[in-house]
Amino acid sequence: MPYSFLSHLECSRTGERFEADAVQGLSPSGAPLLARYDLDGVREAVTPKEISGREPTLWRYHEVLPVRSPERVVSLGEGMTPLLRLPRYGRELGLSRLWMKDEGLVPTGTFKARGAAVGVSRAAELGVGGIAMPTNGNAGAAWALYAARAGLSSLIAMPDDAPAITMRECVAAGAELYRVDGLIGDAGKLVAAAVPRRPGVQDVSTLKEPYRIEGKKTMGYEIAEQFGWRLPDVILYPTGGGVGIIGIYKALLEMRELGWVSGPLPRLVAVQATGCAPIVTAFERGDRESVPFPDARTVAFGITVPKALGDFLVLDAVYATDGTAVAVTDEELLAAQRELTTFEGTFICPEGGACFAALRHLRSSGWLSGDEDVVVLNTGAGIKYPETVPLDVPLLPRDGRIP
Repeated sequence: MPYSFLSHLECSRTGERFEADAVQGLSPSGAPLLARYDLDGVREAVTPKEISGREPTLWRYHEVLPVRSPERVVSLGEGMTPLLRLPRYGRELGLSRLWMKDEGLVPTGTFKARGAAVGVSRAAELGVGGIAMPTNGNAGAAWALYAARAGLSSLIAMPDDAPAITMRECVAAGAELYRVDGLIGDAGKLVAAAVPRRPGVQDVSTLKEPYRIEGKKTMGYEIAEQFGWRLPDVILYPTGGGVGIIGIYKALLEMRELGWVSGPLPRLVAVQATGCAPIVTAFERGDRESVPFPDARTVAFGITVPKALGDFLVLDAVYATDGTAVAVTDEELLAAQRELTTFEGTFICPEGGACFAALRHLRSSGWLSGDEDVVVLNTGAGIKYPETVPLDVPLLPRDGRIP
């Protein structure tokens, strides 16, 4: 049996087909390409029960991943993160079945490792010699580290105020790193101008290559498997470039076509910060695409994306599942980050905090009744954002006394 049942690539706007076994970027219409699989072949080759006995990494779903040969897999053990029940915090919010998918436990400490693992593996398999990308921090760190594992070069550009830890990860991985006096879009323009001068280097900016989304979609497969191959009622996702929510929706559609899940799809919720909320603004207007968000800024750095290339795919996923889009303030998301740590002992990232803050809005508005299975994606470890927790504690003299 084939290791992968990858069939072809498809333009996300026009449906035009493209060759999968060549290095590809955007379609001629400037839209992301989506990987398509021979799902009839997958259905005959493997069952959910067989998958459950495999190694607990995202590669357990290799039939619906793009890497052709197991020898070309570049892995650091990513995937199969815990799905944690949150009873105390759930009671606080009036949610009887609240869950968190904790992506802070994957290599590099964020969900970005999923996209990097699959994207780098496929790039190396297709003969790419190096990768280049703009980043808000965590994606660049993950791709630099996986590129190092694969023996590829990496060129990374990130805003100057990106988290310092992500810059240090890039430097440690041997990446060619540049700080940019601007936002991620400004870094993207510099990368796009540099790549043509570097033979063998691929621009792997968000959705400008087809396979990052394939790594991210495994979150959807894992959620279904961890629920016993049924689906929760609601999934909340912090949305910047939107690859995660697009990938989860893609996984849901694939699993439904495979017959691995049935019934209504989860309502998908795109969560943003009020300081950068292009998807929320578009959703509130009923639009199919967003417009660039002015003066974008939020402490949840990973979702500071003023205009996402795949915005129409995010909105399609939200509309198709009767979901919604919610924006919260920085104060709200930081408070939720702290509350969850206090209630449940899980130190989450500020982007994850945004989702928990959004729960309060959805519960108070009645959009959530309280008895649904609600899954929140925490996309990273809180320890990568130490500046989000003020440190103001007493210093005692050595001969002093604790009050």
